[in-house]
Amino acid sequence: MSQSAPHRPVVGPERTLPEITAKAVVLGVVLAMLMAAANACLGLRVGMTVAASIPASAIALGVLRAFRRSNILENNQVQTIASAGASTVSGVIFTVPALVMMGAWDGYDYWPIFLMVCVGGIMGVVFTTPLRRALIVDAGLTFPEGVATAQVLKTGVVEREYVELDDELADDAAAAEPAPKAATSGLGFKLLLEASALGALLRVLEGGCKWIAAEVATTKAWLGGKWLFTADATLQPSLLGIGFIVGPNIGTLMMSGAVIGTILGVPINWLLNEERLLATAGVPSGTAWGAITPEQWGDLAGASWKECRRIGIGCMLVGGVWSLIRLIGPIRSGVRASLAAFRAQRSGQTAGAPRTELDTPINFLAFAAALMTVPLFFAFWTALGEYEGKTLVCLVLTALMLGFGFLFASVAGYMAGLVGSSNNPVSGVTMATVVVSSFLLLQLMGSDGIAGKVGPAAVIYLAAFICTGACIAGDNLQDLKCGHIVGATPWKQQLCLVIGTIASASVIPLVLGLLDNAEGIGRAVREGTKPLSAPQASLMKELSTGIFGAGINWNFILFGCALAVGIIALDSWLERRKAAFRTPILGVAVGIYLPFGLSVLIFVGGLLAWLVKRRFAPKTEHEHVQLENAGMLLASGLITGEAILSVAIAAVLVAAPTLIPAEHSSFGATAALVASALLVVYLYVRTLGAARRM
Repeated sequence: MSQSAPHRPVVGPERTLPEITAKAVVLGVVLAMLMAAANACLGLRVGMTVAASIPASAIALGVLRAFRRSNILENNQVQTIASAGASTVSGVIFTVPALVMMGAWDGYDYWPIFLMVCVGGIMGVVFTTPLRRALIVDAGLTFPEGVATAQVLKTGVVEREYVELDDELADDAAAAEPAPKAATSGLGFKLLLEASALGALLRVLEGGCKWIAAEVATTKAWLGGKWLFTADATLQPSLLGIGFIVGPNIGTLMMSGAVIGTILGVPINWLLNEERLLATAGVPSGTAWGAITPEQWGDLAGASWKECRRIGIGCMLVGGVWSLIRLIGPIRSGVRASLAAFRAQRSGQTAGAPRTELDTPINFLAFAAALMTVPLFFAFWTALGEYEGKTLVCLVLTALMLGFGFLFASVAGYMAGLVGSSNNPVSGVTMATVVVSSFLLLQLMGSDGIAGKVGPAAVIYLAAFICTGACIAGDNLQDLKCGHIVGATPWKQQLCLVIGTIASASVIPLVLGLLDNAEGIGRAVREGTKPLSAPQASLMKELSTGIFGAGINWNFILFGCALAVGIIALDSWLERRKAAFRTPILGVAVGIYLPFGLSVLIFVGGLLAWLVKRRFAPKTEHEHVQLENAGMLLASGLITGEAILSVAIAAVLVAAPTLIPAEHSSFGATAALVASALLVVYLYVRTLGAARRM
């Protein structure tokens, strides 16, 4: 919404409707737990998470219509609580598994993780609340997911059959911003349930019955062994859903990164570093290429790829630093506006502020920040174990959390306003945190003796707090943008974000422990199961331990830095030309770092979203919103259904592992390809049909 246009919220500031009600809180908490569990599975498997606001809104509209008295502001608070659960888990799964991989933790203990989520999440809300007016009202940023969520919620006002509003308010809602005629509380809820059931069914057939293979793969030695080709495709509904949500641009960039890291990187690395890779894979030097078995070729390809994926680390580091550089000016302006608002509040100029402009008072925020420093300090104290000089180091880490935490929360909030929460470069800036703090602690502590063990663990603790805060920061401003449109009370939304954070904190440690016991996170724990890759956490572990003396090959990382500079230059050129296709570096970086197979269906999903849009050919903003909502609900359903059943299957594996077959069926690969093709057809046809009915 432009600054020049007068803003008319759905519920005006002169009206007061119930917002934080018992039914809204209970439903929001349940959804926050479910979304946290779903995003934990998704993020540990593919390194990406998705925002939960739109599916949570559809569920809220569908469930609350069963009550005689409900309203749009209640629905908004439900999605606010739920989205907090989906966001906070990202900060944990991107960092905490590194502690187990490096041996600092034996497993996923409940209370340390609960503390990280609560402290990091609350600090993220505290850091970005003062930026609300500057970024949402004054800067007029897009906040695409916030706007889309508001459009979904506004359909409830148009329907009027279950929303307790008078005629004048309904007329105001229709005039505030035109809403599509979609009966999201009916059709949207059904779409979400239908797609969730389909995603769950396919996950049962793959992970429970083993009738469908999880992936198809091949490794070939061409040109007499000189060219080592390897490729695979992970065939899971969630990947297709992610691709459909992120769209053709990001999907293409991820596939481009996968091609760079695997199709080109693996054979070129083999060509240049044959002897080293033979030693790494355990193949005797001098073995004739014709004598190398297919299994050994696979090991060689895997060893080559593990080195090539470090190119993605370099790209992410440069991408994170570039994000910070680009946002120095906007963040400075936002801080100035926040300080001006604080001075106005202190002088009493905001005493008569309308309900829709009432944020949490600045003194409450300052008290909360001060209070959170206590558990922060003792968390770092625990991480440093028996290290003698840990008092100074804990103080430094606490100060870094406050400084970096505010900076990166501001970056995440601003980027959410530009590209949305799902595309936010949080992992890039977190990686920059890991590198900077690792070098700083290395100077303070050294790497000898116990310092070399506890130093990397302290870095990951810091990264976990900062990453969780940055994730909830972007979600906070996205939700506040939605609230700005529908007429919510800001301080009530900020309170609901804290409620959602605590709700997700209560379930995240349990989900991580369950998944680790069933499949393994970043390491194999059970024969016949492929561990969850936890790509970002693996990267954080490699960086922190490498800087503290375990050793790290910087050649690939430096090449990635150089590649990132070229891609950023290309993106800047495209930006100047106002091109529709852009090349944000983090999309390429993620594609390089993730296994090739994860990018295949993401690319297909992005291409499918482009084809659907061309076929539907929306001519108005209403039609565009209808198509976006239909696709988002179906794609989110596929992701949620698969992820929740993954948790259920993990529980079965832990409780009764003999109930699940150890191997996939002989026809599993064929069945996977057929199921994937049918799923593509389903998503294409169903999205078009649903969009036309909305």
